[in-house]
Amino acid sequence: MTLRRGLEFIEREARLIERRLAAVVFGDGDASGVVDAVRAYRNGDGGFGHGLEPDTRCPASLPVYVELALDALLAAGAGDKDGLVTGACDWLGSVARSDGAVPLAFPVIEAYPHAAHWTEWTYEPGLNPTAGLAGRLHEMGVRHAWLDQATQWTWAQLESGFDDDAHALNEVLHFLAHVPDRARAEAVAVNVPAWMAGAKWFQADPADPGYGVTPLHLAPTPESPWCQLFDGAIIEGHLDRLARDQQPDGGWPITWEAPGQASTLEWRGMVTLHALRTLRAYGRL
Repeated sequence: MTLRRGLEFIEREARLIERRLAAVVFGDGDASGVVDAVRAYRNGDGGFGHGLEPDTRCPASLPVYVELALDALLAAGAGDKDGLVTGACDWLGSVARSDGAVPLAFPVIEAYPHAAHWTEWTYEPGLNPTAGLAGRLHEMGVRHAWLDQATQWTWAQLESGFDDDAHALNEVLHFLAHVPDRARAEAVAVNVPAWMAGAKWFQADPADPGYGVTPLHLAPTPESPWCQLFDGAIIEGHLDRLARDQQPDGGWPITWEAPGQASTLEWRGMVTLHALRTLRAYGRL
Protein backbone atom coordinates (compact mmCIF):
# COMPACT_ATOMS: atom_id res chain seq x y z
CA MET A 1 0.00 0.00 0.00
CA THR A 2 1.38 3.40 -1.02
CA LEU A 3 0.57 5.19 2.23
CA ARG A 4 1.78 2.44 4.53
CA ARG A 5 5.07 1.98 2.70
CA GLY A 6 5.60 5.73 2.48
CA LEU A 7 5.05 6.25 6.18
CA GLU A 8 7.32 3.31 6.96
CA PHE A 9 10.04 4.97 4.88
CA ILE A 10 9.60 8.21 6.80
CA GLU A 11 9.79 6.41 10.13
CA ARG A 12 12.88 4.50 9.03
CA GLU A 13 14.88 7.10 7.10
CA ALA A 14 13.57 10.65 7.60
CA ARG A 15 14.71 13.20 10.14
CA LEU A 16 12.75 14.05 13.28
CA ILE A 17 10.94 17.08 11.88
CA GLU A 18 9.36 15.04 9.06
CA ARG A 19 8.52 12.17 11.41
CA ARG A 20 6.75 14.52 13.83
CA LEU A 21 4.97 16.25 10.95
CA ALA A 22 3.83 12.95 9.43
CA ALA A 23 2.42 11.97 12.83
CA VAL A 24 0.30 15.14 12.81
CA VAL A 25 -0.77 15.02 9.16
CA PHE A 26 -1.53 11.29 8.99
CA GLY A 27 -2.26 10.45 12.61
CA ASP A 28 -3.06 11.96 15.98
CA GLY A 29 0.33 13.54 16.63
CA ASP A 30 0.63 16.73 18.64
CA ALA A 31 1.53 19.88 16.71
CA SER A 32 3.69 20.96 19.64
CA GLY A 33 6.13 18.20 18.65
CA VAL A 34 6.57 19.83 15.25
CA VAL A 35 7.09 23.21 16.92
CA ASP A 36 9.76 21.71 19.16
CA ALA A 37 11.48 20.12 16.15
CA VAL A 38 11.45 23.44 14.31
CA ARG A 39 12.77 25.22 17.39
CA ALA A 40 15.84 22.97 17.38
CA TYR A 41 16.97 24.73 14.18
CA ARG A 42 16.57 28.20 15.62
CA ASN A 43 19.59 30.42 16.22
CA GLY A 44 20.05 33.10 18.83
CA ASP A 45 19.52 35.81 16.21
CA GLY A 46 15.94 34.65 15.66
CA GLY A 47 16.59 33.02 12.30
CA PHE A 48 16.84 29.32 11.47
CA GLY A 49 19.94 27.39 10.45
CA HIS A 50 21.69 24.03 10.85
CA GLY A 51 20.83 22.58 7.47
CA LEU A 52 17.05 22.87 7.70
CA GLU A 53 17.21 22.95 3.87
CA PRO A 54 19.26 19.79 3.26
CA ASP A 55 21.16 21.12 0.23
CA THR A 56 23.01 23.51 2.52
CA ARG A 57 24.66 22.18 5.68
CA CYS A 58 25.27 25.64 7.12
CA PRO A 59 24.59 26.39 10.80
CA ALA A 60 24.05 30.12 10.19
CA SER A 61 20.59 31.61 9.70
CA LEU A 62 19.39 31.83 6.09
CA PRO A 63 16.10 33.05 4.57
CA VAL A 64 15.54 29.68 2.87
CA TYR A 65 15.63 28.03 6.28
CA VAL A 66 13.00 30.43 7.55
CA GLU A 67 10.74 29.45 4.66
CA LEU A 68 11.00 25.76 5.48
CA ALA A 69 10.35 26.46 9.16
CA LEU A 70 7.17 28.32 8.19
CA ASP A 71 6.11 25.45 5.92
CA ALA A 72 6.42 22.97 8.79
CA LEU A 73 4.45 25.19 11.16
CA LEU A 74 1.72 25.73 8.58
CA ALA A 75 1.44 22.03 7.78
CA ALA A 76 1.11 21.25 11.48
CA GLY A 77 -1.51 23.95 12.00
CA ALA A 78 0.74 25.69 14.52
CA GLY A 79 0.85 29.43 15.03
CA ASP A 80 3.56 31.71 16.36
CA LYS A 81 4.52 29.63 19.37
CA ASP A 82 6.92 31.39 21.76
CA GLY A 83 7.60 34.11 19.23
CA LEU A 84 9.31 31.80 16.74
CA VAL A 85 7.67 33.49 13.76
CA THR A 86 7.92 37.04 15.07
CA GLY A 87 11.57 36.49 15.90
CA ALA A 88 12.20 35.19 12.39
CA CYS A 89 10.54 38.32 10.95
CA ASP A 90 12.78 40.48 13.11
CA TRP A 91 15.78 38.61 11.75
CA LEU A 92 14.58 38.93 8.14
CA GLY A 93 14.24 42.67 8.65
CA SER A 94 17.79 42.82 9.97
CA VAL A 95 19.30 41.12 6.89
CA ALA A 96 16.99 42.45 4.17
CA ARG A 97 18.06 44.94 1.57
CA SER A 98 16.84 48.49 2.15
CA ASP A 99 13.72 47.80 0.05
CA GLY A 100 12.84 44.67 2.05
CA ALA A 101 13.95 42.00 -0.44
CA VAL A 102 15.98 39.03 0.80
CA PRO A 103 18.06 36.34 -0.94
CA LEU A 104 17.85 32.61 -0.41
CA ALA A 105 21.30 32.42 1.18
CA PHE A 106 24.52 34.26 1.95
CA PRO A 107 28.16 33.50 1.09
CA VAL A 108 28.63 31.94 4.53
CA ILE A 109 27.34 28.67 2.99
CA GLU A 110 30.63 28.32 1.10
CA ALA A 111 32.38 27.34 4.33
CA TYR A 112 30.16 24.27 4.66
CA PRO A 113 29.07 21.35 2.46
CA HIS A 114 26.41 22.42 -0.01
CA ALA A 115 24.94 21.26 -3.31
CA ALA A 116 26.83 22.37 -6.41
CA HIS A 117 23.90 24.44 -7.71
CA TRP A 118 23.92 26.64 -4.61
CA THR A 119 26.21 29.34 -6.01
CA GLU A 120 26.26 33.13 -6.32
CA TRP A 121 22.74 33.30 -7.73
CA THR A 122 21.36 32.35 -4.31
CA TYR A 123 22.90 35.51 -2.80
CA GLU A 124 20.77 37.84 -4.96
CA PRO A 125 17.56 39.17 -3.36
CA GLY A 126 14.53 38.23 -5.40
CA LEU A 127 10.96 37.01 -5.57
CA ASN A 128 12.38 33.65 -4.56
CA PRO A 129 12.17 33.72 -1.57
CA THR A 130 10.80 37.19 -0.69
CA ALA A 131 7.36 36.66 -2.24
CA GLY A 132 7.05 33.17 -0.79
CA LEU A 133 8.03 34.26 2.69
CA ALA A 134 5.51 37.10 2.55
CA GLY A 135 2.79 34.75 1.29
CA ARG A 136 3.37 32.25 4.07
CA LEU A 137 3.36 34.97 6.71
CA HIS A 138 0.10 36.36 5.33
CA GLU A 139 -1.34 32.84 5.41
CA MET A 140 -0.44 32.70 9.11
CA GLY A 141 -2.06 36.07 9.76
CA VAL A 142 1.22 37.66 10.86
CA ARG A 143 1.64 41.42 11.17
CA HIS A 144 5.16 42.82 11.06
CA ALA A 145 7.02 45.83 9.68
CA TRP A 146 9.28 43.67 7.51
CA LEU A 147 6.25 41.87 6.05
CA ASP A 148 4.71 45.22 5.09
CA GLN A 149 7.91 46.21 3.34
CA ALA A 150 8.36 42.85 1.60
CA THR A 151 4.74 42.93 0.44
CA GLN A 152 5.12 46.35 -1.16
CA TRP A 153 8.37 45.29 -2.84
CA THR A 154 6.69 42.16 -4.22
CA TRP A 155 3.77 44.16 -5.60
CA ALA A 156 6.17 46.52 -7.36
CA GLN A 157 8.02 43.62 -8.95
CA LEU A 158 4.90 41.82 -10.13
CA GLU A 159 3.15 44.90 -11.46
CA SER A 160 6.17 45.70 -13.62
CA GLY A 161 6.24 42.19 -15.11
CA PHE A 162 7.72 38.79 -14.34
CA ASP A 163 10.94 37.44 -15.82
CA ASP A 164 12.03 34.57 -13.60
CA ASP A 165 11.94 30.80 -13.35
CA ALA A 166 9.29 28.37 -12.13
CA HIS A 167 10.72 28.29 -8.60
CA ALA A 168 10.10 32.03 -8.30
CA LEU A 169 6.66 31.60 -9.87
CA ASN A 170 5.79 29.05 -7.20
CA GLU A 171 6.72 31.63 -4.57
CA VAL A 172 4.65 34.28 -6.34
CA LEU A 173 1.60 32.01 -6.45
CA HIS A 174 1.82 31.51 -2.69
CA PHE A 175 1.92 35.28 -2.29
CA LEU A 176 -1.04 35.89 -4.61
CA ALA A 177 -3.10 33.19 -2.89
CA HIS A 178 -2.77 34.72 0.57
CA VAL A 179 -1.98 38.43 0.37
CA PRO A 180 -4.89 40.38 1.92
CA ASP A 181 -5.48 42.76 -1.00
CA ARG A 182 -7.59 40.35 -3.04
CA ALA A 183 -8.59 42.77 -5.78
CA ARG A 184 -4.97 43.60 -6.47
CA ALA A 185 -4.03 39.92 -6.40
CA GLU A 186 -6.75 39.02 -8.89
CA ALA A 187 -5.62 41.79 -11.22
CA VAL A 188 -2.06 40.46 -11.19
CA ALA A 189 -3.11 36.82 -11.42
CA VAL A 190 -4.45 37.24 -14.95
CA ASN A 191 -0.80 37.28 -16.05
CA VAL A 192 0.08 33.95 -14.44
CA PRO A 193 -0.66 31.69 -17.46
CA ALA A 194 1.71 33.70 -19.66
CA TRP A 195 4.35 33.78 -16.94
CA MET A 196 4.08 30.02 -16.48
CA ALA A 197 4.39 29.35 -20.21
CA GLY A 198 7.72 31.14 -20.33
CA ALA A 199 9.16 29.97 -17.01
CA LYS A 200 12.35 27.92 -17.09
CA TRP A 201 12.22 24.69 -15.08
CA PHE A 202 8.44 24.36 -15.44
CA GLN A 203 7.78 20.69 -16.15
CA ALA A 204 4.44 20.46 -17.92
CA ASP A 205 4.92 16.96 -19.35
CA PRO A 206 4.35 14.19 -16.80
CA ALA A 207 6.47 11.85 -18.94
CA ASP A 208 9.55 14.06 -18.50
CA PRO A 209 11.85 12.21 -16.07
CA GLY A 210 14.04 15.21 -15.33
CA TYR A 211 14.07 17.84 -12.63
CA GLY A 212 11.42 20.54 -12.64
CA VAL A 213 8.53 22.33 -10.97
CA THR A 214 5.34 20.47 -11.86
CA PRO A 215 1.66 21.46 -11.79
CA LEU A 216 1.40 19.52 -8.52
CA HIS A 217 3.96 21.85 -6.94
CA LEU A 218 1.94 24.86 -8.05
CA ALA A 219 -1.42 23.29 -7.12
CA PRO A 220 -0.73 20.70 -4.41
CA THR A 221 -4.42 20.29 -3.54
CA PRO A 222 -7.66 20.41 -5.56
CA GLU A 223 -8.66 23.40 -3.45
CA SER A 224 -5.71 25.42 -4.70
CA PRO A 225 -6.77 28.48 -6.70
CA TRP A 226 -4.15 27.48 -9.27
CA CYS A 227 -5.80 24.17 -10.24
CA GLN A 228 -7.76 26.14 -12.81
CA LEU A 229 -4.52 26.76 -14.70
CA PHE A 230 -4.33 23.11 -15.74
CA ASP A 231 -6.45 20.74 -17.77
CA GLY A 232 -7.74 17.86 -15.66
CA ALA A 233 -5.85 15.37 -17.81
CA ILE A 234 -2.57 17.13 -17.04
CA ILE A 235 -3.21 16.91 -13.30
CA GLU A 236 -4.20 13.25 -13.57
CA GLY A 237 -1.10 12.51 -15.63
CA HIS A 238 1.16 14.05 -13.01
CA LEU A 239 -0.67 12.18 -10.25
CA ASP A 240 -0.13 8.93 -12.15
CA ARG A 241 3.54 9.79 -12.49
CA LEU A 242 3.85 10.70 -8.82
CA ALA A 243 2.31 7.39 -7.78
CA ARG A 244 4.60 5.44 -10.12
CA ASP A 245 7.70 7.18 -8.79
CA GLN A 246 7.42 5.57 -5.36
CA GLN A 247 10.50 3.39 -4.90
CA PRO A 248 10.65 -0.21 -3.63
CA ASP A 249 11.83 1.08 -0.24
CA GLY A 250 8.61 3.09 0.09
CA GLY A 251 10.13 6.52 -0.42
CA TRP A 252 10.29 8.87 -3.36
CA PRO A 253 13.54 9.76 -5.15
CA ILE A 254 15.10 13.16 -5.75
CA THR A 255 16.21 14.29 -9.20
CA TRP A 256 19.24 16.37 -8.23
CA GLU A 257 22.53 15.72 -6.46
CA ALA A 258 22.48 16.56 -2.76
CA PRO A 259 25.77 17.24 -0.94
CA GLY A 260 25.93 13.86 0.82
CA GLN A 261 24.20 10.66 1.80
CA ALA A 262 22.57 12.13 4.90
CA SER A 263 21.20 15.13 3.00
CA THR A 264 19.92 12.80 0.27
CA LEU A 265 17.93 10.81 2.82
CA GLU A 266 16.70 14.01 4.45
CA TRP A 267 15.45 15.25 1.09
CA ARG A 268 13.84 11.90 0.34
CA GLY A 269 11.97 12.13 3.64
CA MET A 270 10.75 15.59 2.70
CA VAL A 271 9.64 14.70 -0.84
CA THR A 272 8.01 11.47 0.39
CA LEU A 273 5.91 13.37 2.89
CA HIS A 274 5.00 15.92 0.19
CA ALA A 275 4.07 13.14 -2.25
CA LEU A 276 1.84 11.40 0.28
CA ARG A 277 0.10 14.65 1.20
CA THR A 278 -0.49 15.49 -2.48
CA LEU A 279 -1.78 12.02 -3.38
CA ARG A 280 -4.14 12.06 -0.41
CA ALA A 281 -5.41 15.56 -1.25
CA TYR A 282 -6.32 14.40 -4.75
CA GLY A 283 -8.02 11.21 -3.50
CA ARG A 284 -5.30 8.84 -4.65
CA LEU A 285 -4.74 7.23 -1.23
